[in-house]
Amino acid sequence: MEKKTFRKTLTPEQAYVKIRHYCAFQERNHSEVKTKLSTMGIAWSATNEIVSKLIEEGFLNEERFANAFVGGKFRIKGWGKKKIEMELRKKGISAYSIQKALRDEIDMADYEQTLMKLMQKKWSSIKGQGITSYVKQAKVRQYFLSRGYENTLITRVLKEVTEKEKD
Repeated sequence: MEKKTFRKTLTPEQAYVKIRHYCAFQERNHSEVKTKLSTMGIAWSATNEIVSKLIEEGFLNEERFANAFVGGKFRIKGWGKKKIEMELRKKGISAYSIQKALRDEIDMADYEQTLMKLMQKKWSSIKGQGITSYVKQAKVRQYFLSRGYENTLITRVLKEVTEKEKD
């Protein structure tokens, strides 16, 4: 016998109170909030009203979300600018907010320093039979391209790493 579970539908006012806590807990973007409201069974028209009210009251802010996202993904996960930008676009963040966040949150000296540190770690971790310097370089380059770093920057830092190893 199948057990049926009935979800209690919330009124827009009740949903607003819940979604305020949801937004206060962590920075959210508009699409996350709209998705959460739809799972609560809130109608589209009420969802838009709630979202605009959250924006007015400062619970939702696209630029603040973009800054938090960029800072976290760069400092904690070590992502490059391209990957961060792509993920923010997937989340529906405006190009202006993305560029501003990348400019504000990532210092170029830190960016290159982080890449250098990560690349040295990756370089020393690649071992095995038949691994030549060229194979190692290709693997490292591919790894950092997938992490969202720019090819010109990878080339420059990789050159420094390989020269340090030769010494």
